[in-house]
Formats: sequence, C-alpha cells, structure tokens
Amino acid sequence: MMTNLFSSFDPSTYLNTSLNWLSTMLGLLFLPSMFWLIPSRYNFMWNKIIITLHNEFKILLGNNSIKGSTLIFISLFSMIMFNNFLGLFPYIFTSTSHLILTLTLALPLWLSFMIYGWFNHTMHMFTHLVPQGTPSVLMPFMVCIETISNMIRPGTLAVRLAANMIAGHLLLTLLGNTGSMLNLFLINFLIITQLLLLMLESAVAIIQSYVFAVLSTLYSSEVN
Repeated sequence: MMTNLFSSFDPSTYLNTSLNWLSTMLGLLFLPSMFWLIPSRYNFMWNKIIITLHNEFKILLGNNSIKGSTLIFISLFSMIMFNNFLGLFPYIFTSTSHLILTLTLALPLWLSFMIYGWFNHTMHMFTHLVPQGTPSVLMPFMVCIETISNMIRPGTLAVRLAANMIAGHLLLTLLGNTGSMLNLFLINFLIITQLLLLMLESAVAIIQSYVFAVLSTLYSSEVN
C-alpha cells in the first residue's frame, strides 16, 4: 500500500519486494531474438535506428575518434530507452527515475573523459577553460565559470533524465487517482487525457535517452 504519492518511486516500498531493480535488465529480452530468428520489421527498424545513430555520433565525435566508439553511446541510448518505456507499463519499476541509476551512468562516463583528456591532451583541456577572445581581466572569472560548468555536467545529465521521468509519471498518477470521484462524462475525458499523456511520455522516453546519449558524445568529443 502506498503511504504517499512518491512511494511508487521508492524501491524499498514499491510492491514490497527487493527485486524491483531487475526491471533494468528486462530490455535485454527484446534484443536476442534478432540473432536467431528470421528478420522481422522490428529487426529492420532497430537496425535502421542503430545505423542512423552511428552516423550521427560519428559526425559528433569527429575524424579523430577511435573505431567502434559510437557503440558505447548506442548501447547507452538503447538501455535508457528500454528502461524509460518499460516504466510506462503497470507494475514495472521505473529505474531511470532514480538518481542511483542515472548518476551511475553519468558520473563514470564523465570521469573517464576527464581523466583521458587531462592525461593525454592537457594543453587542449587548458585552452577549453578560457574561450577565444576573452579579455585578460576576465580570464580568472572565465576559468572559474568554465570549471564549475564542467564539474556539474554529470549532475545535470543525471537530474535531467530522472526529473523528466518522475514528472510524467507523477502527473499520470495524480490524474489516475481522481478517477473514482468523477462522473461518467469526466471519466471519459480523463481517459482521453491519460492516453494523450501516455503518448507524450512515450515521446519523452525516446527524447530523453537521445539527449543523454548525444550530450555524452559531445562531452567526449571535447577531450580529443
């Protein structure tokens, strides 16, 4: 039984089970079929998405990127998107609405970029701290601002994804809880509203996973 509105986002109280985080791995069930079954429209669609993402990430990373580096960001996109979509189904825990998962993805990724950049391209990283054409008087302030903006990147990545997932689910929950107190006309209106919100959430699930992957790609392209 939910104690408050946010209980549905608490893995320790949601359905009173400790297996909620297993939903993070459910996305893997959708992938293996393409390796041993006759290709279907789903397989062709997924291959098309992967090829499109590969070409786009390749442009963002530039010519100096290591071969196969786009696969990291395609895998990241796939994992987040599957988890976002699974969270829209009843009784499936939305793992991407938690900072535990989003920070686990964002922090090591950003930290690896920083370590690689500062060890291998030190001067290039220093030049990023002072934008070209900055007056000498403003240089100390620009270094502070650029350093802070660089440090909060994993936090903004994680919070953006988690907040967008929580916001839509909360709105659906709030509207759904009012159904028992409405008359027949308003219930029909509520169902239509819920369906429209569900379509919006489906779009948000794709957009947020894409934004996370693209921003990670841009951050990695800056250290080369």
